[in-house]
Amino acid sequence: MASISLCMIVKNEEETMARCLRGVKGIVDEMIVVDTGSTDKTRQIAAVEGAKVFDFPWQEDFSAARNYSFSLAVSDYCMWLDADDVLDEENQRRLAEWKNRLDQEQPDVVMTPYDVAFDEEGRAIFTYFRERILRRGPLSRWQGRVHEVITPWGKVVYGDVHIRHKKEKPHDGDRNLRIYETMLAEGCDFSARELYYYGRELYYHDRNEEAAAAFREFLQRPDGWLENQLEASRQLAECYGRLGEEEQQLRVLYDSFLLDLPRAETCCMLGGIYFRQKEWRKAAFWYETALRREREQTGGFVQEDCYGYLPCIQLCVCYDRLGEYERAETCNEMAALWKPNDPAVAYNRNYFRQKKESETGNVTSESLRTSL
Repeated sequence: MASISLCMIVKNEEETMARCLRGVKGIVDEMIVVDTGSTDKTRQIAAVEGAKVFDFPWQEDFSAARNYSFSLAVSDYCMWLDADDVLDEENQRRLAEWKNRLDQEQPDVVMTPYDVAFDEEGRAIFTYFRERILRRGPLSRWQGRVHEVITPWGKVVYGDVHIRHKKEKPHDGDRNLRIYETMLAEGCDFSARELYYYGRELYYHDRNEEAAAAFREFLQRPDGWLENQLEASRQLAECYGRLGEEEQQLRVLYDSFLLDLPRAETCCMLGGIYFRQKEWRKAAFWYETALRREREQTGGFVQEDCYGYLPCIQLCVCYDRLGEYERAETCNEMAALWKPNDPAVAYNRNYFRQKKESETGNVTSESLRTSL
């Protein structure tokens, strides 16, 4: 059977270290933890859980630390996790099954879903694929000081092992932007990927004009990944929205259709713009279009709510505003298929019940709840 080395880089993760390691203990063949300067009990906890612990001075470079962790592995494959990643029992079982399949399938890279945002009931609402299990060797090398990545090569397969990223404490929110700005000060030429993520960091810091400039430059690059181009278009549109440039916001979203078929995320953004303008027919058109779109199996970012719940709950309000009450109620019940305990669904059910019971029908549609 093929063997797997877990390779981690950590710093001050005493709250989550044991939870993470226990999720893979007994499945992987060795656990390597590279500590980049902890001042808490992270190293001791890792050792107690059976990990081999090594030190690596932090250099403001995630790839340097991860490559060091991979260099210590002796197994056939390397698998990486962050300390606040979680594998529940079901996904531990799936990981064990995938380990058994490695000899048969002989992949070079196994891509698996990374769940990074969740609703009130713990369901994943934002997911994308990451290169998670990689054949050990010179091609398994991380690139990028921040938002580091290994470019998939050879035989790439997609697995169903969901890794849940569950932060238990705030991290340094300025760190990534600080690293990028250090790179700029050093005169580094950004790759397309680095330029894209630099734009995202500016966007997260509400530096919208700078972020928009970075996204525009990225979208002009011929070497950008399609999924990053689509996401950059949406985030550029968000920047324009924050800056009050609504015409530009619409233009960049429509221009993104030149890149590929419309994604549900983009359709929902268009629906949201027209919704706020009270252009109910236009908003309904784009939410209906979102409902017809299927998830693309490309490894890109996926906002799960855009493929069901969000367009349904928004259509409920749109059709109510248009006086199509039966259609509106149907959409609310469709939203309930995705989120049966959603407060907005329950509130809207009560609204429709009161509407039916009212002799005059004067219950105002303004009481309907929406996700916006």
